[in-house]
Amino acid sequence: MSNTTAEIISIGDEMTSGARLDTNTQWLSQRLGELGIEVPFHTTVGDTLQHNTDVFRIAAERADIVISTGGLGPTRDDLTREAIAEALSVPLEMHAESLEHIQNMFRRRGREMPERNNCQAMFPRGATPIHNPQGTAPGIDVMFDRSSGSRSRIFALPGVPAEMKTMFEQTVSPALLDRGDRRQHIAHHVMKFFGTGESDMEHRLGDMISRDRQPRVGITVSAATISLRIVATGDSPEICQSLIDQTREEILEKASEFYFGDGETFEQHHAVIRHLNQASQRLLLVELGRAAPLGDWFAAVSDEPGFTADVPAFVGGISLADLTDLQQWVGLPDDASAESCLTALQQRLKTDWVLLVDEYPSIHQTSEHPLPGGEVTFTVAAPDQTFPSQTLHLTAHPSILHARVAKAGLFWLRKCFPTL
Repeated sequence: MSNTTAEIISIGDEMTSGARLDTNTQWLSQRLGELGIEVPFHTTVGDTLQHNTDVFRIAAERADIVISTGGLGPTRDDLTREAIAEALSVPLEMHAESLEHIQNMFRRRGREMPERNNCQAMFPRGATPIHNPQGTAPGIDVMFDRSSGSRSRIFALPGVPAEMKTMFEQTVSPALLDRGDRRQHIAHHVMKFFGTGESDMEHRLGDMISRDRQPRVGITVSAATISLRIVATGDSPEICQSLIDQTREEILEKASEFYFGDGETFEQHHAVIRHLNQASQRLLLVELGRAAPLGDWFAAVSDEPGFTADVPAFVGGISLADLTDLQQWVGLPDDASAESCLTALQQRLKTDWVLLVDEYPSIHQTSEHPLPGGEVTFTVAAPDQTFPSQTLHLTAHPSILHARVAKAGLFWLRKCFPTL
């Protein structure tokens, strides 16, 4: 599959006008790359039939796989079906099972199906419908005969990201892995890291991130958190899992000090809550300055399965402007130290740990300092009445500065935890 190429087509006036950000193409490119499929082309096209038809013809002639998103709805500007049919020079035909599926979805919602939705059950002759378990727009799977005599395969998916992702994972990805009489399987595993940069992580991993390695290891960074996605393909799920387990152990040998957990949505605050639950301990957060992201993150964990305990680990969060306000809030004199304030909070709120962030810097940029930031001190009040602290000079783009500060605070807190 290493020589297979793909083109991704994003359809809609809202994309070409810039009114909506195209995240579907980014996600599909990453997934195709994990399958070993090169994506040399991205195309964005508005809601004009002739333009859509031209785009599909050009894409199918130059790429082995074409995946489009959008244009499968019931309105008059949803033209993907017609464009693919014209590119193939075939008519549209009604698919009875798809029509029944759409009708049933409306019945379950207690609504009458508009006549216009009938068009969503129309497919280019020779196409196979792609089941959409979440919406009324089935996808399209059809072969295109190239002028060279070879064939390109077109997959048309809805533009709604949740529907598109489900259909890709359940139908398109397995189809791309199906190599005749040998059915390939694919497995994903995501490891999370904080405390080092992307270039350092790449240096540590070395050849592990080579594009032709099996399993593949891809690196992505979001607000200073590094995700390593391991993607294994094999003849059985067991083989895939074995390859992932081996690769995971190799990665931990190279960068275990920055690792905090596994999973696409797993973050450092999840790791902290998990540790506290295991130790039957509680945490209070005190955030000073111009933001309080930690309080939001920890409060949200209480709604997530797997992070509850008989005694909630998260006591709560306090957000104040500066240390003076904290002294007044606690009821201590102006010359009271931060440590004294934290001790008083430990006793008053019966908490084991307190993390103080002092303080979140301004995100405003200046000509002298295009990257805002400054010195931030993290102080931890531990159960043994010690107060380990760390001061860092942190800078970042305004959109991620406060998140980076908060994550650095969690990294320091986790360092202060004893090993269970």
